[in-house]
Amino acid sequence: MRLELTGRHLDVTPALRQLLERKLAKIDRLLHDSAVSAQVVCSIEKYRHVIEMTIHARGDHMLHGVGEGPNWPAALKMAGAKVEEQARRVKTKWTSRKRRATGRRNVELPVESSPAAVAAEVRPRVLRSRRYAVKPMTVEDAVLRVEAGGDTFVVFRNSSTDAINILYRRKDGHFGLIEPEA
Repeated sequence: MRLELTGRHLDVTPALRQLLERKLAKIDRLLHDSAVSAQVVCSIEKYRHVIEMTIHARGDHMLHGVGEGPNWPAALKMAGAKVEEQARRVKTKWTSRKRRATGRRNVELPVESSPAAVAAEVRPRVLRSRRYAVKPMTVEDAVLRVEAGGDTFVVFRNSSTDAINILYRRKDGHFGLIEPEA
């Protein structure tokens, strides 16, 4: 994280810089190293110490906190608490979006064999890519749907027999229809 440290009406001492860097390192760890830059302005107004912190995190998130107190640690604690709370909220949003994202699920099929055979062969996996809505339609409607879209098959409920059917495009260009036995 890039740090811009500015002192108004004061010289920034190495002790103050170290205090700020420790607090910013904690916030950076909280954001999992996704903080891009930090601007910190330290100023003294009469006998008040004021710290303004602005942290730019990924995704155009700006975290801002102002703290004031009788000394630097008190002002930093106040500003840091405000920025940490904002960082927690941003991090919660990021993790909830990750949980909500639906991707492929790997489902392993049970294979009964000896451990030597398992090591020799690779188990097949079932990759679930999406949910499929089964709609009632005629065979002709299903043919039109396969021809119109990029799908190679259509699972549908046959409106005349009320059974689940699968219509697929064969390699020779014709269509195949799978119907359940009665």
